[in-house]
Amino acid sequence: MSAAMIMFNTMLPLLFLAIAGMIMLMSGVFTARDHSFAITGSAIVILAITARLIFAAPDGEVFHGLYLTSDFTRFADMLVLLGAAGALSLSVAFNERTGITRFEYPVLIIFAVVGMIVLISAGDLLTLYLGFEIMSLALYVLAAFARNNLRSSEAGLKYFVLGALSSGILLYGISLVYGFSGTTNFEGIARALTGSAAASLGSTVGIVFVLVGLAFKISAAPFHMWTPDVYEGAPSSVTVFFATAPKLAVFALLLRVMLGPFGPLFMQWQDLVEILAATSMIVGALGAIGQTNIKRLMGYSSIGHMGYALMGLAAGTLMGIRATLIYLAIYLVMSLGTFGCIIAMSRKGRPVERIADLAGMASEDGRYALVLAIMMWSMAGIPPLAGFFGKFYVFAAAIDARLDILAVIGIITSTIAAFYYLRVIKVMYFDTGSPGFDRRSAGINLVIGVSAIAIALFVFYPAPLSTVSSLAAHALFPSQGF
Repeated sequence: MSAAMIMFNTMLPLLFLAIAGMIMLMSGVFTARDHSFAITGSAIVILAITARLIFAAPDGEVFHGLYLTSDFTRFADMLVLLGAAGALSLSVAFNERTGITRFEYPVLIIFAVVGMIVLISAGDLLTLYLGFEIMSLALYVLAAFARNNLRSSEAGLKYFVLGALSSGILLYGISLVYGFSGTTNFEGIARALTGSAAASLGSTVGIVFVLVGLAFKISAAPFHMWTPDVYEGAPSSVTVFFATAPKLAVFALLLRVMLGPFGPLFMQWQDLVEILAATSMIVGALGAIGQTNIKRLMGYSSIGHMGYALMGLAAGTLMGIRATLIYLAIYLVMSLGTFGCIIAMSRKGRPVERIADLAGMASEDGRYALVLAIMMWSMAGIPPLAGFFGKFYVFAAAIDARLDILAVIGIITSTIAAFYYLRVIKVMYFDTGSPGFDRRSAGINLVIGVSAIAIALFVFYPAPLSTVSSLAAHALFPSQGF
């Protein structure tokens, strides 16, 4: 196979997704009638085709290392595509109920996914920043998608201001790394940091700024301040997307950057990652206790979950990376299931977001209450559900890397967090409330049903996820045995 054909096959999934997104945009602009439902369905099909093309794409790098593919990027891409498809499936009925059904929603999600795939496969700091900005621009618009809603506009403004700040911090860190290493290529940076640049204070400061810029996007504390407000203010169909695909994409990039080009300075940045992990777990556990809005509760919950996932990065071992990938996959399914239940909370076409409004749900709709209970139990890390195994893997990796204090903090915060997860179950099963929840669409039922089955039955069949996460972890460091 010629070099040109290899390059084409490698870039085909990204090209297909970008061109399909532009065709969707043009069809929406130049069509007189509203075809939002058809465009959303087409977007899901496009994501499925993209997944097939990604599986068929060869491993390797193109454009002199600017863009690369491997089992690791393939694993992360699949999680992103699954998160985007799940968000689109959940959005149809919600957007129609709330009057924000517009063709721009699936188009923006497609373009955001384009940016995510670029940054996941980035082999250079410039490609990284390009993908980061493509993703961010689409997310800024999505946060304020309900333009006639004051809370949504406020969420969009907050996310834009803080997102621009994080982008500036990231770009400043990139400039410092380039200045002291002399290159923006990942492999070149790793070689430079192994040599004379390793002793440079400027290189370390640059790495810290890059880490902080990416920590904003995954809402790791203390850079989490946007998360609860944006989760609450943005439409629920947008919030479910924010909680899944972008975080997984940026976290995958974080793993590649910190343990790839910045790997030679692991001892210099390990303590900072430990602090981010510990702070995120503590803030996530304590911040959610007093919340009455379930979307704000999930915002703080996501902060805590990012802290648990960061434990694997802090370990810096093959076991730690594998544990983090498993945790992120489980977190994706839990988030889709939980937000599916949140989106289903509506009375007479109006969204219901207060935890107290779940009172009596078990007697009115036992199946729905059971699904949400499974998600809450899993997020609390209670066996035998998948959430327990996700935490078990990251705790074991931390202990194996002699990060005992971090593991203890994780166990304590998990115990604290169990309070507000179990409170939701208590409200559904033991409190009395007014009935009258609306019927749920087929898309919502499918997403929450599949999510509940996957979370409940993971204990019986963990091998597929364990195997592919191991392959992805090994692909991240093919020459290192750890």
